[in-house]
Amino acid sequence: MSPKIIGALALAIGTLFYAQAGFAGVSEEASEARFRALHKELVETNTALSDGSCTLAAEKMRARLVAAGYSKADTRIIVAPDFPRQGNLVAELRGSNPKAPAILLVAHIDVVEAKRADWKRDPFSLIEEDGYIYGRGVIDDKAMAAIFVDAMVRYREEGFRPRHALKLALTCGEETYDVFNGVQYLLQHYPETLKAGFAINEGGNGELDEHGKPIIFGVQSGEKIYQDFKMVATSPGGHSARPEKDNAITRLAIGLSRIGAYRFPVALSDVTRNYFARSARLHPGALGIDMKNAGEGRGDPATLDRIADTSPLWNALLRTTCVATLVSAGHAANALAQRAEATINCRILPGQDEHDIYAELIGVVADPSIEITLAAAPGPISAAPVLSAGVMKPIERLVGELWPGVPVIPSISTGGTDGRFLVASGIPTYGVSAVFRDPDGNGVHGLNERVRVKSLMDSRTFLYRLVKVLSSVDS
Repeated sequence: MSPKIIGALALAIGTLFYAQAGFAGVSEEASEARFRALHKELVETNTALSDGSCTLAAEKMRARLVAAGYSKADTRIIVAPDFPRQGNLVAELRGSNPKAPAILLVAHIDVVEAKRADWKRDPFSLIEEDGYIYGRGVIDDKAMAAIFVDAMVRYREEGFRPRHALKLALTCGEETYDVFNGVQYLLQHYPETLKAGFAINEGGNGELDEHGKPIIFGVQSGEKIYQDFKMVATSPGGHSARPEKDNAITRLAIGLSRIGAYRFPVALSDVTRNYFARSARLHPGALGIDMKNAGEGRGDPATLDRIADTSPLWNALLRTTCVATLVSAGHAANALAQRAEATINCRILPGQDEHDIYAELIGVVADPSIEITLAAAPGPISAAPVLSAGVMKPIERLVGELWPGVPVIPSISTGGTDGRFLVASGIPTYGVSAVFRDPDGNGVHGLNERVRVKSLMDSRTFLYRLVKVLSSVDS
């Protein structure tokens, strides 16, 4: 980054950081109330695959943008013909510099299924209790979707004209991408709606300690690839009273045990080295020294094993992981199984090839009679995007203002987001949700999903200001 751009960036941060609501006759109090109503409307619009509608949610969010002054030409609902309930909203706030690449704000509006009988509260009724907001999607990912819509409304009201165009994409199918995925559909059929210099996406959550104190501000750069494999063992079967030496269940169990005991090689990237280097000071003593050595590229196998053994998350950051998640075998209690099969779920480090992992699994199982296949076509492969100073400096400055002393720590995601499709298409994508979560994860993908009111409102403030800064600097 040139000194000229760095200087402009510093000026933009200083000028824009303290921008507040209160433009166009909208008070801070009214602005916050409107946002909370927007978030509530989005959460209470069921967007689960089985019985919900992303299209309806997208239409409601579009109506808010149009009411704020966006033209119909600048807001579109795009629906795949075969998936009428999986609609996507795209919108744009045009920039003053046509040569400056756009910034993409992307959030998915579909949610994981939620069974009402299992929840303490109706998952599709937003309920506030004791400083928390409950409901399916209150974090994943309707918090970010609501914040982005709210920011676009506020920018319009203020008459803010960014140098970089701001593109908004609220998409469907992130949670069930094997059925339909809005980002993939838009990239294939409407690529101009997503074309951007970089994207801000979910991920990179903040971490709270057991007392609710912020301890880490996460930034995601890259994510593991999700890939399922099928393992199948077959045998002739027969009467259980006359066991044969060849038993499909036994052979499959031996293969699964070998996978369970196997550790893939450590593969540290610049992002994960940075993660351990910045995290070291949070862990005094021998562990902190180990993390510091790993971050500086001086970690020997014993050091890396100690780190991996301390935390399943750290182990997952260090290497590709594969684990058995589903097993099915046999057809009767009094008969020898003719077939035994298992699903092996792998989370593959950015840049590694699924076919190489497939070959490694065959070698680990070491049983030619067990058939191993890819359960689904491989997804796109891409390396983690570089965290440039143009992205990191504004984040670090704003975090220092809102949460003094909290370290900004980049990492890869051990799960998966729509960022994998964007990065593979050439759009660097960074996870910067700014939502601080409790140590238990706040029920995301599980029961009684919740978010602290303060965490939600702080994320709203942070992202509003960050996007304003990033879109105001020529590059």
